[in-house]
Amino acid sequence: MFGISDYGAFVVAVIVFLAIPGPGNLALVTSTSKGGIRGGLAATLGCICGDQVLLWAAVAGVAGLLAANPALFHAVQWLGAAYLAWLGLKMLRARPGDAPVLQIQPRQYFRQTLTITLLNPKAIVFYMAFFPLFIDPARHQGLRTFGVMALTIAALTFLYGLGATLLTHFLAERVRANPRIAARLEKLAGVFLLGFGVKLALGR
Repeated sequence: MFGISDYGAFVVAVIVFLAIPGPGNLALVTSTSKGGIRGGLAATLGCICGDQVLLWAAVAGVAGLLAANPALFHAVQWLGAAYLAWLGLKMLRARPGDAPVLQIQPRQYFRQTLTITLLNPKAIVFYMAFFPLFIDPARHQGLRTFGVMALTIAALTFLYGLGATLLTHFLAERVRANPRIAARLEKLAGVFLLGFGVKLALGR
């Protein structure tokens, strides 16, 4: 279908990729809990745009460049690990009354999540290594094939992000009634982000 070797498997792979716990999901949940539905949707848009950049970078041959220069790929991974750890530390060090690490303005949620997506090694590996596996060389249709894959990923990401945003917003309304719970959840989010960063760094 459109030069994709197994479109059904491709859709399932994208859904599984979206559902795997990681920095992107954490950023989406945190954005929604702080900025409401607007913050969650802005974060979802950041994920979509970041995915599109990585996808078309792979199309443009960045995958080949990184394969030919492992040091460059590892540098990108180190940068991502350091960024996540920095965000986690900011959350852990935040005190009541401080400005939140993720500001409650949609444009900042968008930028934050876009940056996390672009520096997320999980996303980089998917587009640079796993994504090309679904391209059928014999039936490849050039930009049409890539366009269908890009639109599929964008649509699935939007639906996933919308569902996660609505669910998180529903739960967040109950959490806001208890400031102590909200503060603990922020610290927990910081621990997870710091943990992601350390794990990625140690895995290099």
